Amino acid sequence: MILDLFAGPGGWSHALTVLGARDVGLEWDEWACKTRAKAGQLTIRTDVAAYPVWIFSGRVLGVIASPPCQAWSMAGKRLGLIDQALVHQAVADLAAGRDTREQLLGACADERSLLAAEPMRYLHALNAVGEPEWVLMEEVPDVLPLWRQYAAVLRGWGFSVWTGILNAADYGVPQTRRRAILLASRVRAAGPPPPTHAPSAEPESLFGPGRERWVSMAQALGWGATDRPVPTVCAGGGPGGGPEPFPSGSRKTLIDARDRGTWTPHPDSETVPASRRQGPGRAARPGDDRPTAPPAAALTGEAHRWSWSLRSNNQTNATVRRADEPAGTLFFGHRANECTWVADTPSGMPDDEQRPAPIKITAREAGVLQTFPADYPWQGNKGQQFSQIGNAVPPRLAAHLLLPHLRPDHPFNPDDFALTA
Repeated sequence: MILDLFAGPGGWSHALTVLGARDVGLEWDEWACKTRAKAGQLTIRTDVAAYPVWIFSGRVLGVIASPPCQAWSMAGKRLGLIDQALVHQAVADLAAGRDTREQLLGACADERSLLAAEPMRYLHALNAVGEPEWVLMEEVPDVLPLWRQYAAVLRGWGFSVWTGILNAADYGVPQTRRRAILLASRVRAAGPPPPTHAPSAEPESLFGPGRERWVSMAQALGWGATDRPVPTVCAGGGPGGGPEPFPSGSRKTLIDARDRGTWTPHPDSETVPASRRQGPGRAARPGDDRPTAPPAAALTGEAHRWSWSLRSNNQTNATVRRADEPAGTLFFGHRANECTWVADTPSGMPDDEQRPAPIKITAREAGVLQTFPADYPWQGNKGQQFSQIGNAVPPRLAAHLLLPHLRPDHPFNPDDFALTA
């Protein structure tokens, strides 16, 4: 079997399914487990830190581990950095067969910090029977020193190991999500998969085709399509679902389901989506499946075009990316979703022209930007869904990392992960 520790809503699992394999996921979060069940993934709902390893002994081909990142992430309090020495101590002790987790846990500023040491408990027990054949681990960049400690232990057990930082955008994910990666194998040299994408498209050379341009948000979301219905207004909300981000009385259902988004070139780029609004009561939106902004008080009959950007949160230093670029790293904090589409005023637009109000990204859109299928069965309220999405491994990146271990003689097939909204 392939053992997936901290399996979440199924980023690794969906990639395995596309590649013709399955895993057994260990996960504690109730709603992530329900999402996995709806997606048809095998799951044991349990605390990874408490589950006995002997149950799997003699049956494990590969181990995947993406420990919870909240203790280390920029989106949290980052108490994991304070606890770093304790986590390193736990890894060293577990690698030597000493379980000091209980003592160390009492000294941690964030009890989740020590979860990053849990994979070593499984690896030490499985190594006693010559397992697993390969290991894949993923976390936020600040965990890289810990992965290097794991690497030193695994090399001592006969593994070839590579650790480093990979940018998901280099592998066709419409998001510049940087992650610390550990790749280890007993049967082949470990190394990062060759990137398939670059900030700018590369020309063909003597060595073959160049890399494609990074996938943009607009490209991933399919903005500009003309064959899909327009949904009703919706929004991100708070942890419990929360209020819609519109003034009282402005929550509307679109009347004309035939009105569609249009495309217009951005002056600084190749493509960027825009919306058309015309006639009384019609508000702009960035694509045919976007919710509307509140109706404008008065609009002229002339059609205006808008370009849109995604703002990662409501902080002053928030990452803002145009729709013709990949998103910044998607993360969703305790307020669940502060990630919004904002309209950019086109050049030549009158100063008194009313700009469309910011529109919160939907869970469906966020999932697509993580390279999950548009119809992935996210479970729970809005806050629970956004939490799952923000913590998930992008399946397309996961597939690149998994492929050498599952199909060593086959190149990555991008058609398996066609980005369709």
